[in-house]
Amino acid sequence: MRAARLIKMVLLLQSRPSMTAAELARELEVSERTVTRDAQALSEAGVPVYADRGRAGGYRLIGGYRTRLTGLARTEAEALFLSGVPGALREMGLEDAGSAARLKVSAALLPSLRDAPRTAAQRFHLDAPAWFTEPVTPRLLPAVADAVWDDRRITVRYRRGEDVVERELEPYGLVLKAGAWYLCARVAGNGAFRVYRIDRFTAVDAGAERFARVEEFDLPGFWEERAEQFARSILRAQVVVRLTEDGVRRLPYAVDPASAREALRTAGAPDERGWVTVTLPVESEEVAHTQLTALGPEVEVLSPEGLRTRFADDAIRLAGLYRR
Repeated sequence: MRAARLIKMVLLLQSRPSMTAAELARELEVSERTVTRDAQALSEAGVPVYADRGRAGGYRLIGGYRTRLTGLARTEAEALFLSGVPGALREMGLEDAGSAARLKVSAALLPSLRDAPRTAAQRFHLDAPAWFTEPVTPRLLPAVADAVWDDRRITVRYRRGEDVVERELEPYGLVLKAGAWYLCARVAGNGAFRVYRIDRFTAVDAGAERFARVEEFDLPGFWEERAEQFARSILRAQVVVRLTEDGVRRLPYAVDPASAREALRTAGAPDERGWVTVTLPVESEEVAHTQLTALGPEVEVLSPEGLRTRFADDAIRLAGLYRR
């Protein structure tokens, strides 16, 4: 336990110019007195940990000390090589940098762990795009990625409906969702954070001006919130349906899963035949017709009347096709 904590302490000090005892205690989840004892133990073991005295003091490594990756277990080393996404790096123009980084990490591993890149690649592969789609890398993605890494403001032109709009943006982060690339950016001037689909950009001009990043910005949290807002914003209509037990089970696979779960949670008890009546938010009657058709005889549309008529017509046509 203590050995793992000492290794983590060294790695923390390698990653920053210096850290106070309070900062180290918080990261290591120990007391400041334990930090002092651990620093002394590292110094006695030959690790050049230096303590700066005074109110602004702290701990730092001197002499450019770096530790080799000798503390990694096999599972840790293999997980390290799963963290890269080669396809995404290639699309952002970072394939060479990613390859060089993997080579350097491989060279630093113990001989017994040198096969970690191969064993990880044999056991895991990420295929991000959805089925039956042909992903196309946006032509301007590398330019946007460069600006994201350098915190440089960009002026973009993008298609919005029939119009082409120009905006000055502070690019905060990139998201790859189901084969499509999105930019999470702050609009210069009003400070609003928005999401832009990069394949709709027609021009990107990255100047030399850098922006001050809001350190509290949480890219995964922001994306999760906006993705949920988007999914709910397009569900502007409602349908009322009755579902069999099998229909209840299959509903989250036919429509938006979150909306299906919420609708089922608020539904009443099954009737005497075991059917459950559900009020379901949908994008439109047309979309609902396509989605609910997948449930076949496990669903009955009660309203709106237009959608019920569509399914009645489908049933008549199907009966004619399959009449013996």
